[in-house]
Amino acid sequence: MLTSDQPIFQQIAEQIENAIIDGSLEEDAQVPSSNELAMFHRINPATAAKGLNTLVADGTVYKRRGIGMFVSPGSREKLRFRRREDYVARYLQPAVDEARKLGIPADDIARLISQLAQGGTARDAVAATAPSETTEEQP
Repeated sequence: MLTSDQPIFQQIAEQIENAIIDGSLEEDAQVPSSNELAMFHRINPATAAKGLNTLVADGTVYKRRGIGMFVSPGSREKLRFRRREDYVARYLQPAVDEARKLGIPADDIARLISQLAQGGTARDAVAATAPSETTEEQP
């Protein structure tokens, strides 16, 4: 539902984007009207309309005069690409920058990500890529 983390109109737009990305709203499917969104979320219709107009402005949805708003063809892939770019910039780039500072080689980063993606824990992933300590034999 709605939170206080970001403006309500942005949350409305993001919810519709999420429905497009997950396939709940397919290309050329009708998007809920600003009045429907306002009633559902108990918000001002102008706020809901602002969220919808944000999506119209970036080409995610289009208007059919007198009928409503619909998902634009190609929106799902466009949104997925944009979200991937954002994900890399917000999460992966800082992680790679920090890994460089720590001297973690790129192939270890790839192994860490792979292990985490397969459900491993951070501790297990790091342990699997940590350099092995060799013990020297004392005479």
